[in-house]
Amino acid sequence: MADVSLGKAGIVLGLEVSRLARNSSDWHRLLEICALSDTLIADEDGLYNPAHFNDRLLLGLKGTMSEAELHVLKARLLGGQLSKAKRGELKFDLPVGFVYDSHDRVLFDPDQQVQKTIKLFFEAFVRAGSAYTACSELNKQNILFPRKIRKGVNRGEVVWGKMVHSSALRLLHNPRYAGVYTYGRTRSKKLPDGASRSPKTSREEWITFIPNAHAGYISMDQYEENQRTLKATSQALGHDRRKSPPREGPALIQGLVICGKCGDRMTVRYHARGGRVIPDYLCQHGNIERCEAFRCQEIPGSGVEKFISNLLLEMVSPMVIDVALAVQDELQARISQTDDLKRKHVERLQYEAEVARRRYVRVDPDNRLVAGSLEADWNQCLRILTEAQEQYEKQRRETELQLSDKHRAEILALASNFKEIWTDPNTADKDRKRMCRLIIGDVVLRRDKDGIQVDVRFKGGACRSEKLPLPLNAAQLRKTSDVVVEKIDQLSDDYTDADIAKQLNQSGFRTGEGRYFDRIAISRIRSAYNLKSRYNRYREKGYLTSKEMAKFLRTSLHQFFRLRDDGVIVGYTTTSRKDLLYAPLSRKEVKKIQQVLQEK
Repeated sequence: MADVSLGKAGIVLGLEVSRLARNSSDWHRLLEICALSDTLIADEDGLYNPAHFNDRLLLGLKGTMSEAELHVLKARLLGGQLSKAKRGELKFDLPVGFVYDSHDRVLFDPDQQVQKTIKLFFEAFVRAGSAYTACSELNKQNILFPRKIRKGVNRGEVVWGKMVHSSALRLLHNPRYAGVYTYGRTRSKKLPDGASRSPKTSREEWITFIPNAHAGYISMDQYEENQRTLKATSQALGHDRRKSPPREGPALIQGLVICGKCGDRMTVRYHARGGRVIPDYLCQHGNIERCEAFRCQEIPGSGVEKFISNLLLEMVSPMVIDVALAVQDELQARISQTDDLKRKHVERLQYEAEVARRRYVRVDPDNRLVAGSLEADWNQCLRILTEAQEQYEKQRRETELQLSDKHRAEILALASNFKEIWTDPNTADKDRKRMCRLIIGDVVLRRDKDGIQVDVRFKGGACRSEKLPLPLNAAQLRKTSDVVVEKIDQLSDDYTDADIAKQLNQSGFRTGEGRYFDRIAISRIRSAYNLKSRYNRYREKGYLTSKEMAKFLRTSLHQFFRLRDDGVIVGYTTTSRKDLLYAPLSRKEVKKIQQVLQEK
């Protein structure tokens, strides 16, 4: 192309120009450049000058016809491939754990280690509910996982190594492990830079979907449940995200909380208080996605967590389980009655199909008009019978819920030991969350000025609502209880602040911060609640100080102290500094004291 455009070539010889004509734009670009540089084009049919209209028209038609021919060839090849794929006969590389036999049938890998390892992974995923956790569990136990070599001279061989997260996701998303033959899960698409990519498509867009095409490591129901679990635990689904997998944090209902105001999922934030990690539930979807400056709502989780924990202990009790088993027996009795009716319906259809068969057998084969009609009736009866049998078997499997006595005893024993397991400090937070998710579907929280509205929806569809009080702030948590304040008020009549602190400590009372009482703490509480001290209470009763009593007795302060030391006058300690107050004296007592003074 460079030589032609620079005029260095006089003729372009083409032995097979259809290869260049696979792309019409390249072919017509060559014709245009040859016309501009007066370069000729020759093939096995003749010589052409692209500068002439007739020659350029003929070359354009030949290129278009060559492109159409290639398209028809490709369509025929692809049509045959799709035809085999729709019948489930198209062979392609199988995932690890499957092999073809001599008759192109899909079988389990004969290596027992391969089979057991794959089954172990699926069991680990069912327990953990997370692909990452299941992969980590196998690696922690040093269990190697098989994989197939896809390219090179060793193509198809199985090698062993540590499992990675991407391999775990491929196994879980591949329907082959459920015994399903599929085709068209991806669509190849070319990019402008020449590269290609193969994005995944939804199940409705798959070309072929044949369940039970071969034996699988898991059932189809388990595969569907795995897909729902992966979707629920995905961290990158945005608005479609529903639940996150249970983690190590203490937030009991993490991933289950829905905002009662906007309906979005609420996230978790932790803070430390008193050496404990306490969760808070935040609705910050608008804050993150819409760059808003405020959160929808923020709810402290300590009260909510306690309510949910008590609710679970209340729900999982032997009495409740016993009632549930009794209801199950009643439902099973009703199911048995309806099952008998459905079985009789299938028997009636079997009789009708047998009658149609007899009519067809008895007809003269040469009478094709009658034989064709009877054959069509027979086929119709067989079709109806097959659909009824499949529907009956499906419903029977779904409603087969009868429990044995052994299972009943195990369930009741679990309910009896549930409280011990739940309150055991050795029980991990992740295990508590998993037990919670077996019972609770989701929790809706809404905060207002009156408290926190909690709406719990259980797995069975039942709901429970409760209005919780707003949590206390830091000042309220450190606030002295009303019982202690009342106790201080009562003891102030007879004891000083130091004596009151001693009495409270001996009785087991503590401050709002959990510390022992002392004289300063009692003084602060009295000041905060306007409690009168013992000194003020005695003063209100008319008690006098030393100076006032000496003045009342018309004697010196020194002489008064001598009378007090001699026991003539009794003082009452009112403060921790040993300040004394004296009760008012009667006339008789005053005369007695004056007589003592005269004698001295």
